[in-house]
Amino acid sequence: MSTHPAVRRFSRGAIIRAMLLVLVGATGVQLSAVFAIGLFEPLGVLGTSSMRLAIAAVILLIIFRPKLNGRTRAEWLGIVLYGVAMAAMNVMLYLAVDRLPLGIATTLDFLGPCAVALLASRKVREGLLAIVALLGVALIAGFGGPLDPLGIVFGLLAGVSFGLYTLLAARVGQSNGGLQSVALSVVVAAILTLPFSIPTVPLLEPPHLLPLLASALLGTALAFTVDTLAGRLTSARVLGVFFAFDPVVGTIVGAVFLHQVLSPVALTGVALVVLAGAGIVWLAGGGAPQRTEPAAPTERAP
Repeated sequence: MSTHPAVRRFSRGAIIRAMLLVLVGATGVQLSAVFAIGLFEPLGVLGTSSMRLAIAAVILLIIFRPKLNGRTRAEWLGIVLYGVAMAAMNVMLYLAVDRLPLGIATTLDFLGPCAVALLASRKVREGLLAIVALLGVALIAGFGGPLDPLGIVFGLLAGVSFGLYTLLAARVGQSNGGLQSVALSVVVAAILTLPFSIPTVPLLEPPHLLPLLASALLGTALAFTVDTLAGRLTSARVLGVFFAFDPVVGTIVGAVFLHQVLSPVALTGVALVVLAGAGIVWLAGGGAPQRTEPAAPTERAP
């Protein structure tokens, strides 16, 4: 019997839907940062980030009502790791946003999923697209001027977390648990950041509640949900390219809402990132293959 690994194929339509979902998530994340930045002074960076996760966890628990029993050890491992990645990514990105322009912070953040796309590519042309996206991100970063060194470190650490998040979004999205698992992962992230959220509660005042709720809904509940749905539709490699929308949208949102002016070089970077995302969809053709677990021999029924 053949023992070649099974290959899962994703249709071009599925990959386009995944791209649109990631774009929705990227828009939510970047708009949520606009709301959150205004809370950094009264609540602190870590307090704002952790309160967002706590609120989002409550919202997702109410919506999806995940069951705790009947899950395998592998499912729980994925849920916990996904939650760890969510917590680290949120905290590190917000620490970076506090010290860097939004477009720069999200550019550094994108290096993680871009590395996933590059390392997982199996064809020269797909690897070249990931490199094109990375070049676009580098050009976007060029408009920032002198950068805070600690902010760069936080941005790179956010990128490491985002790379792990990219891999786990595909894994959890394609698991049986689906969105219920996402809700549990956000709960894990909220629990991990309790040391920051609990001391923040006494600082909350009525004017803080609406922007905090909007930030939690857009940047956490919505973004994590659509990213996981996208992970169900395509592979971590393709997701890694599509997450290039984050620095693109971050640059635009930063310019419009935070008055961080775009340069012609940054606009060129935006164009390159968008072209790389479009290219990966087109090259998917009838289906982009993703290697999965080896197929079981026919005499061993699943």
